[in-house]
Order: sequence, then C-alpha cells, then structure tokens
Amino acid sequence: MKHWMTLIAPVLLVPLTMVGFGWLLKKKAPKTVNWLFGYRTARSMKNDETWRFAQEKVGRLWLTWGLILLLLSLALMLILLGKDDKLVERAGLVLTVAQLVVLSLSIIPVERALKKHFDKEGRRIDGPGTA
Repeated sequence: MKHWMTLIAPVLLVPLTMVGFGWLLKKKAPKTVNWLFGYRTARSMKNDETWRFAQEKVGRLWLTWGLILLLLSLALMLILLGKDDKLVERAGLVLTVAQLVVLSLSIIPVERALKKHFDKEGRRIDGPGTA
C-alpha cells in the first residue's frame, strides 16, 4: 500500500499533463509561431496557418488520448491497490513508459494531417477552414 500511494501521482502525471496541455492548445494556443510554447515541428512552424492547425489538432488529440490514458491508468492502479509492492512498482513503471510512448506517437497523426492539408511550403492544399 505504501508504494501504491507513492506511485499514483507519478503514474497519473503524463495523462494529466496531456489533458491540461491538450485543453490549453485547443482553446488558448498562441496564435502565431513561436519557439517557446506549442507543438513545434518544422512543418507546424511554416507559417501562422500551419501553426494554428497543428495546435488545434494536437490539442484535440492530447485531450482525447489523455482522458483515455487517465481512466485506464486509474483503473489499473485501483486494481493494484493492496497488491505486492514489487508488482505495483513494476506495473507503475510499465504504465508510465507506455504513456510516454503514446505521447510520443501523437506526433504521427498530427504530422500526417499537416502533410495532407498543406504542401511543403505551408500553403493549404484543400482550401481554408477544412480540417
């Protein structure tokens, strides 16, 4: 039980961060390209239109995936409540690594969407306002 109480916060950190930043990027992302905050890749930083598109896309994605990860992680940790400390430690580590993999994989759909909707110079392929 001691390890469970110690691990619950770190295990929920990645999903909560995804939910928080997902909401922030979806609702209140910087409107212009910057090097400080936001989803920053070469393709997303071509111009302000690609920038706004990428922030909205990654915001929705992180919000959705983060909520799913949060619920799954919390459910798994509740199942482990009262179990052997070593099992809880291993499960917490595996769960956190899996969450980081999911977070990293979120780059793929965002970059695909940017590639689908914008050419290499950042000009919209499909017309304004479509996502």
